[in-house]
Amino acid sequence: MAAKVPSEEYDAIVRAVSGFPNGAAIRDLKAALPDYSRRTLQRRLDALVDSGVLIVQGSGRGHKYVAGPEADRTKRAADPGKADWLSEESVEIIGLLTRPLASRTPVPYHIEFIESYAPNQTPYLTNELRRKLADMGRVEQHELPAGTYLRQVMDRLIIDLSWNSSRLEGNTYSLLDTELLLKAGESAAGKDATETQMILNHKAAIELLAEDAAAIAFNRYTICNLHALLSQNLLPDPGGEGRLRSKLIGIGQSVYEPLQVPQQIEMYFDLMLNKAEAITDPIEQSFFIMVHLPYLQPFEDVNKRVSRLAANIPLVKRNLCPLSFVDVDEEDYARAMLAIYELNRVEYLRDVFVRAYARSCARYSTIRQVLGEPDPFRLRYRKQIGEFIQAVVAGGMDKRAASKWITGQVKASIQKEDRARFQEVVETELSGLHEGNIARYQIRLSEFRGWETGWK
Repeated sequence: MAAKVPSEEYDAIVRAVSGFPNGAAIRDLKAALPDYSRRTLQRRLDALVDSGVLIVQGSGRGHKYVAGPEADRTKRAADPGKADWLSEESVEIIGLLTRPLASRTPVPYHIEFIESYAPNQTPYLTNELRRKLADMGRVEQHELPAGTYLRQVMDRLIIDLSWNSSRLEGNTYSLLDTELLLKAGESAAGKDATETQMILNHKAAIELLAEDAAAIAFNRYTICNLHALLSQNLLPDPGGEGRLRSKLIGIGQSVYEPLQVPQQIEMYFDLMLNKAEAITDPIEQSFFIMVHLPYLQPFEDVNKRVSRLAANIPLVKRNLCPLSFVDVDEEDYARAMLAIYELNRVEYLRDVFVRAYARSCARYSTIRQVLGEPDPFRLRYRKQIGEFIQAVVAGGMDKRAASKWITGQVKASIQKEDRARFQEVVETELSGLHEGNIARYQIRLSEFRGWETGWK
């Protein structure tokens, strides 16, 4: 961009142009930027056109300005945190997607996009990149049960992933609002009930990944149940929760037209799941489902949310760091998905995925270091400990009643040499139970509050 154009003036002009999806005439920009003289505004526009930040469409008095392929590159150059992770392919894609909607050719679902993918033979991510990301996410817990790592960081992950995934859908809850909702059950003032429901649905879906870590897979049971949890009370027709769609849908602000024939949706849904399950590399599996589930649009809504949660399935099962989409920019994610829909190009989403996973790994490795290594005894009896705690809370037991009940149940169900330690662990967990950690035991907030009064 020309050096004579001050950055604040550049920002103002590009923002003003972006406010006119069909292009901005100079009279539009003069009205939007009244502090500029017409002569100064014209000089700035000429400089921006010369540098590729803006493009002129039309001719004579009818020409208009639209954002060019250099617009995002220039904006990102001012932000070193973003400029260094975007590949040249992504910058090219951005240029293609900044064209006005009316000038982009409508495109259908291309069956060859999924059919040409051969698991373990034509990966989207290079061997080097997959190894690099796996090294970031590895926590040296290969022999521990699936989901061990996820449960270690569960309390923080529920908040982070619920907030970030909802934010990418336009949800206006803040991170602190989300934390208050999930820990204390308090919805944010002035927020739509739909936004509150969206976040609560994410919490339930993340808990499914943790509690069924050994059973989850790329199959209908897992993906449809994730959809049912994420879409609960959000669809016009509740019958669509967890079911493949039979209704016509469209993609807003895109020229992509998804499949509409139910039999084809069923067929390619199964093909997608079979190919995902056949991939042996967990990083590639994670990225593959982020590409193809939203592209197919198998559900009437909530497809991208399902893909973001499903991307964690192979990470959970291999005890790799989860992906919480921390610091993912909404515009980056939206445009990366448009590149999948309209161009069948994965490079932009790949860049978003790689950066997001690196940020997630850094976040949760710090949390894990604070938590320390997991206790093998607690891991071995994780399920039984949870069942005991759930029973005590559900039964509304006070300390005296709980002690008597636990003692009797321990004798009946725990091997002799572990009984004393097991009872100590359960009673310690009960004493430390609070609103901020009840999710790990699938205890409802209302249930906990009713029990807590008697316990204290």
